[in-house]
Amino acid sequence: MKRIPILLSAILLPAAMAFAQQYGGMWIPTELNEKEMKDLGMKISAKQIFDPSKPSIKDAVVQFNGGCTAEIISPQGLLLTNHHCGYGQIQKHSTVKNDYLSDGFWAKNMQGELPNPGVTVDFISDIKEVTAEVLAGTQNLDEIAAENIIAKNIESVKATFKLESWQKVVVKPMYYGNKYYAYLIETYKDIRLVGAPPQSIGKFGSDTDNWVWPRHTGDFSMFRIYADKDNKPAEYSKDNIPYKPKHFLPISIKDKQENDFTFVFGFPGRTTEYLPAIAVEKIMTETDPTMIGVREVALKTLDEKMRTDAETRIKYASKYASIANYWKKWIGEVEGLKKSDAVGKKKAYEQTLIAKNPQIKPTIEELNRLYTEQSPYAVNKAFYSETVRNAETFTLANFFYNYIQAAESGKLDAKSLESLKNRLSGIYADYDGALDAKVTAKLLALYANKSKPQFVSTDLNAYKNENQNLETIENLSKNSVITGRGSLNGATTYSDINKVFADQNALIQNLKNDPLMKLFSNFREGYIKNTDGKFTEYQTQIDVLQKKFMAQQMETDKDRKFFPDANSTLRVTYGKIKGSNPRDAVTYGYQTHVAGIMEKYVPGDYEFDVPKKLIQLYNTKASGIYKVKPGDVTVNFTATNHTTGGNSGSPALDANGNLIGLNFDRQWEGTMSDINYDPRFSRNIMVDTKYILFIIDKYADSKWLINEMKIVK
Repeated sequence: MKRIPILLSAILLPAAMAFAQQYGGMWIPTELNEKEMKDLGMKISAKQIFDPSKPSIKDAVVQFNGGCTAEIISPQGLLLTNHHCGYGQIQKHSTVKNDYLSDGFWAKNMQGELPNPGVTVDFISDIKEVTAEVLAGTQNLDEIAAENIIAKNIESVKATFKLESWQKVVVKPMYYGNKYYAYLIETYKDIRLVGAPPQSIGKFGSDTDNWVWPRHTGDFSMFRIYADKDNKPAEYSKDNIPYKPKHFLPISIKDKQENDFTFVFGFPGRTTEYLPAIAVEKIMTETDPTMIGVREVALKTLDEKMRTDAETRIKYASKYASIANYWKKWIGEVEGLKKSDAVGKKKAYEQTLIAKNPQIKPTIEELNRLYTEQSPYAVNKAFYSETVRNAETFTLANFFYNYIQAAESGKLDAKSLESLKNRLSGIYADYDGALDAKVTAKLLALYANKSKPQFVSTDLNAYKNENQNLETIENLSKNSVITGRGSLNGATTYSDINKVFADQNALIQNLKNDPLMKLFSNFREGYIKNTDGKFTEYQTQIDVLQKKFMAQQMETDKDRKFFPDANSTLRVTYGKIKGSNPRDAVTYGYQTHVAGIMEKYVPGDYEFDVPKKLIQLYNTKASGIYKVKPGDVTVNFTATNHTTGGNSGSPALDANGNLIGLNFDRQWEGTMSDINYDPRFSRNIMVDTKYILFIIDKYADSKWLINEMKIVK
């Protein structure tokens, strides 16, 4: 009889875990599932994670440069984020002579840290639900009238906050507009590069291993926040001092065990967990495959040049990585949605909801109709958007097109013009007109051949021949101001962009006569005429119904706790360190080691080369306090935390709130978790703090940085 409780606990614990993570979860930190988190092993309180009135873990977590997440790991404002999050800054400081991408960068002291103009970090000081205030007076109004009232109410809510110059309030809708939350944000602007390993560590495995497990990537870089003498945000100044945080994260180098509790704190970008089955089916079978196809052509074209030319490799490194990232993600997403039977599960869930609440049936039927009728326009929108994004000749042309429209309508002020020139200069800095002419030629042929006839104008039919396009687009490109290869007023956009823009009338006339602009204008205007309006018309109706469907789900399924979809706001997700069994007879362990790096080592290979010093450290077993076994160090590990883009750089924390890893990726088989989290396949991938500190200490000889940190052994 005494054994019964033991047996029950062995049965119930996995069940509790499955229940807690059945749907994943990206929880607002003021509304945590504290009981479930503690049931899974958390030893701290929800208040220790987020407390607006006193120091808590949230004071060590920031949004890095508007996209990634970073965390403070010392009392002197030392920041840790991913290598790929800091890649753009590392690239900007790199030259052929001082190639920090290839060689790494490590400041020897604070005086050697490198400024990064324009880079910011955002702290979330407070979060308040403001649903009642925002939705006041919108009952029984149509959608347009309600939106106008909501917009006014949001401004009224923001006006209630007393703000310092470095603060702002952002109000965000949740649950498709059924709830609203206000975020008090503090922005710091003096952010300096402290250290980064060479990409042979920080990007080890590169595109081949991206989204893949087992992984062996040291995906981290280090920055520092600087402030004025009063510890307040300030523009860059040599007189600024390291920021003194309210809280910084202790770093644990204790060995990890499978089923250890872990949680991730960060800024996940976008998820759509509550879509109807029809929407998921369209993503899986239509829009994702379309976008994959466009990026595949772009990547192949860039790769051919990057492999043979070092200057191009450096110039296009960040851009290529950006294109490849979601190309591979979408491939995994499609496979994961199929493997997890996402559409089938969604349909079954909808039938369950209908059985409980018959009023949901007409909502789903109408959503089915709208998505079906919208489908061809959605596919073409994806095709057009990806073509313009990845054919940068068209990206540039689009900026100039909008410039003409704004100038001729009298809406172009000095601030907008300066912003435009800065945007263009940013593109030209890493742009090769001749190379992109090839990309544009191939993508235009792909679009003309693969689009449905209703979306291909007579003009575009002339661009179906790829080989012919290569010659045609190159001839247009090499004489165009748009690509920076043609001049105006004795200057190019590369040599003197201000001079090019000095005479507005001359520039507009030049652009209107430019055959490249004419080609793009016809392309763009055809899309606007044939696709944009119809897509938007359907999407407006879908959005109204999705809000209703979301409310119906929450009202009907009383046993389910709903978290809001990610929208780049601060969230907590939790789970356990876990390996996986993604396919029949395939089982993955939960962690990888430096030994695995050596197994993948290919001398001279751009993806799998290994620095000589790391090889030496491994061969001499010089792993110090970071070892998990003689001479070896843990590199990466996986867990069941529900993460997405924006969680890059997020701290992975243990049951006591100590930093144990740095989130940087997801397992390929589980990338569909943006749409359909499935605990069987969904795994986030993290860099182990053991490996991070090992690289800083033993590889980079930067003990001075280690000395700043609080190490938990």
